[in-house]
Amino acid sequence: MASIPLVMTLGNSMLIPVLPIFEKKVGITSFQSSTIITSYSIAAIILIPIAGYLSDRFGRKMIILPSLVLAFIGGLIAGFASWKLEEPFLWITIGRVLQGMGAAGATPIILPLVGDLYKDDDAKASSCLGIIETSNTFGKVLSPILGAAFAAVLWFLPFFSISFFSLISIVLVFFFIQVPKGGEEKPRPFKQFLQKTKEIFKREGAWLYPVFLIGAYAMLVLFAVLFFMSDMLEKVHDIKGIKKGFVLAVPLFTLCMSAFITGRKIKGDTDVMKKVLLFSLLTAAGSVVFTGYMHERLVWLLVVTSILGTSIGAMLPTLDALITEGIEKEERGTITSFYSSSRFIGVAAGPPLMSLLMKEYMNVSYLAAGAAGALLFIIVWKLVQPDNQKTA
Repeated sequence: MASIPLVMTLGNSMLIPVLPIFEKKVGITSFQSSTIITSYSIAAIILIPIAGYLSDRFGRKMIILPSLVLAFIGGLIAGFASWKLEEPFLWITIGRVLQGMGAAGATPIILPLVGDLYKDDDAKASSCLGIIETSNTFGKVLSPILGAAFAAVLWFLPFFSISFFSLISIVLVFFFIQVPKGGEEKPRPFKQFLQKTKEIFKREGAWLYPVFLIGAYAMLVLFAVLFFMSDMLEKVHDIKGIKKGFVLAVPLFTLCMSAFITGRKIKGDTDVMKKVLLFSLLTAAGSVVFTGYMHERLVWLLVVTSILGTSIGAMLPTLDALITEGIEKEERGTITSFYSSSRFIGVAAGPPLMSLLMKEYMNVSYLAAGAAGALLFIIVWKLVQPDNQKTA
């Protein structure tokens, strides 16, 4: 299970450190290069709720495998276009859209699958989710290093490598994931599905909406900062290639370790989860405001972004656990799919927003991000009440 978020994270984050290379090789602007990330995420945003609905009705594995195959094909298309075509940007984007479609049907389905497997043991479910979120974040640590290393050999090799990693995950899922008995049901009519979804949000919306907002905020800030750092490391500090990959991996490593430790410590306790979210939002808001001011001081930039990474790392398994343990099995795939969509909205928005803002409004944008984090802190304090959730 952990191979899936690892592969899908590599499929997106691995391209961030090599976007400046793509701009030169393909002849595109900074904003266009950011759409290589965004096109992947937009496809995922649109299709994730549909994938969640289908996984609830036809089984998790039946949706995961074809989705991984789509990611495999998308990598081949993007890689071949970069290799053979004089103007590959359109076909790279098409390949990325296919990869996003694959991500829509793979990564989000893991959360409800964990809930299915450990439905009677909240502590095990939290621990497993921590491992899976750690795999996701470990992928983010590896991504800049691997992306830079592959691009140093051939600038388009990262696209082909995505297909290779997807193939490995296909084999692992096919042989090692056993579908829980009773996982397949007769499909519910789509109109009934919509009505049921509205009922869930009406009943649980008071705490679900803040969770979705935090997921979007965390990914938006993370990918905006990574895009910003990738650009600053080359233009301000003249750090390129594999060395840049290792520097980018520093805040991502703190994110990975934080996610792993948090997943093991929360143990299904929603009161603890709320406290973790509040503290993480406070430290994230406090650290992100300094990011722009530190862009010329490499050590302090790494300190600030590492604090930010630690904060986001604590948020992610906590959010996963709140949803997976707070929603009934028959509704879990649908709700986790909306949560995953909210995270992909952040991924999609981060790089293009930063490409537009960092030239003239760099510090203002980070101050706004800090203010948004403070607002979310207040929302969680007021609206997320553990006693009202099923896991309490």
